[in-house]
Amino acid sequence: MRTYLVVIDETDEAKTALRFASHRAAKTHGGIHILALVEPMDIVPWGNVQATITDEAQRRAEELLVSSAGEILEESGIRPKITVKQGKAVKIVKAMLEDNPDIAALVLGAASSGPPGPLVSHFTGNGCGNMPCPIMVIPGGLSKEDLDRVS
Repeated sequence: MRTYLVVIDETDEAKTALRFASHRAAKTHGGIHILALVEPMDIVPWGNVQATITDEAQRRAEELLVSSAGEILEESGIRPKITVKQGKAVKIVKAMLEDNPDIAALVLGAASSGPPGPLVSHFTGNGCGNMPCPIMVIPGGLSKEDLDRVS
């Protein structure tokens, strides 16, 4: 099955990418895999404080995934696969793409203003021609109507 991998966070551009992917998956009878990332923290001298902050970030990521999965299921009828991973974003996404040959495309959202985020910058820069799947960068400034039209 054609699966679209969407890296999600709390930004509007991530929501736009997810909406695009859910529409594409519905139209192509595919699936969606939503990935939320918890970036590692710099070492904090108080281990308990760092553990608490990491746990809170993990919980927020899980809540975001559950909420997003519910929206996709309600809107498109697709039950997405969800994953939360801790670590460096680029390394995790590369590993997900290498380990999951069913992923047909990496779908990323680009902010409607300002520079691109680190994932968009990395995956559209040097080496993008050697990716195991296409990369779809969805402009964050698209209206819902335009997004629905192009998906």
